[in-house]
Amino acid sequence: MRYQDAIDYLYSFLDSERRLPHLPAEFNLPRTAALLAALGSPERRYPSVVIAGTKGKGSTAVMVEAMLRAGRRRVGLFTSPHLHSYRERIQIDRDLISQEAFCALVERLKPLVAALDPSFGQVTTFELGTLLALQHFADQRVDFAVLEIGLGGRYDSVNVVTPRVSAITSLSFDHTHVLGTTLPEIAYQKAGIIKPGVPVVSAPQRADALQVLAEVAREQQAELYVAQEAALRHHGSGASRPYALDARETALGLAGAVQRVNARVALGVLALLAEQGFATAPDALAHGLATVHWPGRLELVAGAPGIVLDGAHNGESAAHLREALRANFAFRRLILVLGLSQDKDAQAILRELLPPSDELVLTYSRHPRSLSDLDALAALVAPYAKAPAQRGGPVAQALQLARSLAAPEDLIVVTGSLFVVAEAREALGLPHVRD
Repeated sequence: MRYQDAIDYLYSFLDSERRLPHLPAEFNLPRTAALLAALGSPERRYPSVVIAGTKGKGSTAVMVEAMLRAGRRRVGLFTSPHLHSYRERIQIDRDLISQEAFCALVERLKPLVAALDPSFGQVTTFELGTLLALQHFADQRVDFAVLEIGLGGRYDSVNVVTPRVSAITSLSFDHTHVLGTTLPEIAYQKAGIIKPGVPVVSAPQRADALQVLAEVAREQQAELYVAQEAALRHHGSGASRPYALDARETALGLAGAVQRVNARVALGVLALLAEQGFATAPDALAHGLATVHWPGRLELVAGAPGIVLDGAHNGESAAHLREALRANFAFRRLILVLGLSQDKDAQAILRELLPPSDELVLTYSRHPRSLSDLDALAALVAPYAKAPAQRGGPVAQALQLARSLAAPEDLIVVTGSLFVVAEAREALGLPHVRD
């Protein structure tokens, strides 16, 4: 099997990332569990951490991975979406799965999928990707796996795994057509990853969302901890325990104040793992946090003008980006290159990013969910923009236009979608894997 054939096979199934799904109809944990059982339950051959949330789950996942790896463990990492290559989703010690291993795993899966009882319903692309990751980690004998939930939590295929610790990062409004229109509804979906007796670390949440997490944790007899600024706090007793490092002061490889919150969640996960016999030395924790990298998240492309790439795709992440730009960069004017996805809350993003922007260039990515009608996007941005938006066309063309508008002391920011950021990275010639 050629690699392209393997990818084509994967995408021949229902792809809930290209067309948003309906919960729970298109998600079926028993189906994923049946396929894992047919593989020999590879997910039981190593301990795991499962991370859900609206914003910061990917950053938190790579922080947990980096600290575990700095402690001389072999660590599998499963994240989504990818920027350039599907193989980015499945990594061991931050090395991407090889094309050969990917193809071999797909060959193993094909007969199992074909033999699956039709009563389970149609398999999805994301489910198959999850199976590939879990089996690859078993084949390569990882010491630990860090698994990021794709969408929601309760019905996500990653949720077939019973981890040693669960984590829930900041909750806000995203995928509201799928997960619910209120924060408690969204929290209920994310809380689905809480397993019986498995401790869970949460970022600080709005009171009504935290109440939902606490209720589910109580039902599952799982200890709930909140990653406060100074210490990890037990939600029930209020007892606090200090982190092994001061997350307020330790060096972070990821920029932005919100990453301090993610670092606290990650340190909380490592603290609970230490109680289970998986201790990591403080110097290894510090090294992991200092050296962690995650492209497309407040990523600076040095030059004059400088260019910042950030995949902010909802109101909260856009607010964090606005604050991070003010805190981390000095510039005269802000030139915003903006491309959105059709399913996002455009108004929430625009309210945060457009008022401080001096020039606005509209763009779109090749992704099927991209909002490619720039006239429609221009109508959305008109109430918020200082000046009329310029239609930049595809990402590479929009970047070229933004550079023509910018002086050396200005800052260009490309944002609104990770798909837009990925194409900007390619246009700028940044290091990436192209299959």
